[in-house]
Amino acid sequence: MPSVAARALTRHRRPSRARAPLPARAALPAALCLCAALWAVLGSAPRAHAATGWSVAPAGGGRPSFYAEGPPGTVLQDTVSVTNPGRAPVVVRLSGTGLRTVFAEKAGNGIRVPARTRAEVPFTVTVPNGAAPGDRSGAVVARDTRGRTETVPIRLRVGGPALAALTVEHLAVHADHITYELVNRGTTVLVPRLAVRADGVLGRVLDRAPRTLPVHLRPGVRLKLTEPWPDRPALDAVDVRLTVTAPGGAHDTATASVRFIPWPTVTGAAAALLTGTAALLAVRRRRGARSGDPTPEGPASAGSASGVPASDGATAGGPCDGAVAAEDLWPGGAFTEGAVK
Repeated sequence: MPSVAARALTRHRRPSRARAPLPARAALPAALCLCAALWAVLGSAPRAHAATGWSVAPAGGGRPSFYAEGPPGTVLQDTVSVTNPGRAPVVVRLSGTGLRTVFAEKAGNGIRVPARTRAEVPFTVTVPNGAAPGDRSGAVVARDTRGRTETVPIRLRVGGPALAALTVEHLAVHADHITYELVNRGTTVLVPRLAVRADGVLGRVLDRAPRTLPVHLRPGVRLKLTEPWPDRPALDAVDVRLTVTAPGGAHDTATASVRFIPWPTVTGAAAALLTGTAALLAVRRRRGARSGDPTPEGPASAGSASGVPASDGATAGGPCDGAVAAEDLWPGGAFTEGAVK
């Protein structure tokens, strides 16, 4: 049986054995925090590198985008800056979208920007001829060899008076539809309305009320359109009239004349008529050949049988002029020269 001192020692050692794993458990959360910190540092490294990469902006600073203004046909000039704060050179290719943009020579093939250097590249923007007054947009696009892209917006305001004008051209009527072309001759975008009318020999054969076409016609644009006409007349002479209007007073009219002839039906009728005519002519020829056959020779006349020659003025085998045949006067009787019995 253990003594009191031994029992006291045993009681003192039991708590020490149970508390030995406590330092390891306390180190586990610290290790997890350390891993999270390392992951955050490593994950943020590429972002810091991207933030310190090359950039593109309007030259002079202080402008978030390019702005230009001018009438149609004007060539406007500006400059774009490519800044490379890195430790290695970078090759950037410049291009434009939305507007006609032309950069300095070799800029489209790529410009080499040395480390810690800024390159300034001039470029021009051309306002399209016939452009409608108002605002347009585009962008300067910069792309490096790794595929990274940066853009800077271009704001362009086109000046000049607003003019609405259009024409209808090349009107043509086909088997089951009508084709025509609309041309915007003004300086504003047009949404045209179309009315169609056609008059035949016996009256109106087509009448469509004005309706808005699903098109937005820009200045200087030519657009070919089709108008269906599946129930046109089969046989008629028709005058077609197209009237186009647009907001702002723009309007125009085009006309065309066409004759509809059902050629298959006409061809069939002509063939039947020719066949009937040929058959009728053949029948008449056969009848004429039969009526023209020579008659068989009959018995000789009384004058010829008696050997009496025909006198002047009489035909052979017939009585003379003014004479009456005996058979006609006395049927069945005998006739003797110089006497009547």
